[in-house]
Amino acid sequence: MLTRIQTAVSLLYPPRCLGCGTMVDSDFGLCGGCWRDTPFIGGTVCDSCGSPVPGGADGYRVECDDCMKTPRLWTDGRAALLYKDRARRMVLALKHGDRPEIARPAALWMMRAARPILRENMLIAPVPLHWTRFLKRRYNQSALLAQEVARQTGLPNCPDLLLRTKRTAMLDGKTAQERFSDLSDAIRVHPKRRHRLVARSILLVDDVMTTGATLTACTRACLDAGAHDVCVLTLARVAKDA
Repeated sequence: MLTRIQTAVSLLYPPRCLGCGTMVDSDFGLCGGCWRDTPFIGGTVCDSCGSPVPGGADGYRVECDDCMKTPRLWTDGRAALLYKDRARRMVLALKHGDRPEIARPAALWMMRAARPILRENMLIAPVPLHWTRFLKRRYNQSALLAQEVARQTGLPNCPDLLLRTKRTAMLDGKTAQERFSDLSDAIRVHPKRRHRLVARSILLVDDVMTTGATLTACTRACLDAGAHDVCVLTLARVAKDA
């Protein structure tokens, strides 16, 4: 009976490509053209943010120019996509286009990128959204990604570990210095969740890393509250000359 229902649903609502909407073989997938046009990050990457870097791995820590210029508070970082072209359109669709279904395959791509930095009993936490923006969007895209990453890795997830206590202006178009200044003291650990992070490794999940200002504010809040260390994982990374 269940098989018949699933067949009927698939006939009425055939699976479509997340990128262009053409029909594909399975749900939550990309067609061949969109897959080729999606800038997945591979090869040698910066250990701090996940940006691709030239050359091969030599057993030593590798960092991109941005991370050498601005040392990160967190320990390691990874990203699944470069924030451009089709990847940028998918991220914006997830963030502003009411397309939460994108979180499921996106988290799978993120999990693959994150394998070198995942640790046993790591606690996953999303970058928080201010409640006023949450009411407007109706969901936090970072929380959706964190939930799916937790489901696929089996690691615990704490969706309200962090709180954004100050509504900041939109960060798009601002300089790195302005971003870091705006986010100063804007994020703190939920007082009723602090016990979950003490002496523990934290994996912060966000949709996009640009300058790293938001992730820095979140990392500082976690470390100040007693976390052992923090790693970051994003769906996409803004990279120069990408």
